[in-house]
Amino acid sequence: MKVVRLYTSNDQKSYFEDIELKFGGDQKILTTDSRPATMVVFRCVPAGTVLDRHPAPRRQYLVTISGSWEIEAGHGVKRVFKTGDVMLADDTAGEGHISRVLGSEPHIFMTVPLAD
Repeated sequence: MKVVRLYTSNDQKSYFEDIELKFGGDQKILTTDSRPATMVVFRCVPAGTVLDRHPAPRRQYLVTISGSWEIEAGHGVKRVFKTGDVMLADDTAGEGHISRVLGSEPHIFMTVPLAD
């Protein structure tokens, strides 16, 4: 399963990388390795919202439930996340990223902060 990781490099800028979560096991329902998490929170951000450059408050998975948003990392590189997309926000230091809700719908997403 493809996940986009947003991380801070040595130059204190945010960058994207594609990572793969592998499914395994010998049962009918395959799973990835488990990751300890601290909670689950659902969030809703109104259409047109722009969050100025900021680092992630903690390491967390973000799963888009509906709507879409654009994340702008360092050097102006942008990615759009839509329903079903998963991002690992790991840029907890440095200058961070910009978040923009696209379209006329709010962006509804789930965050799963990681314990590590």
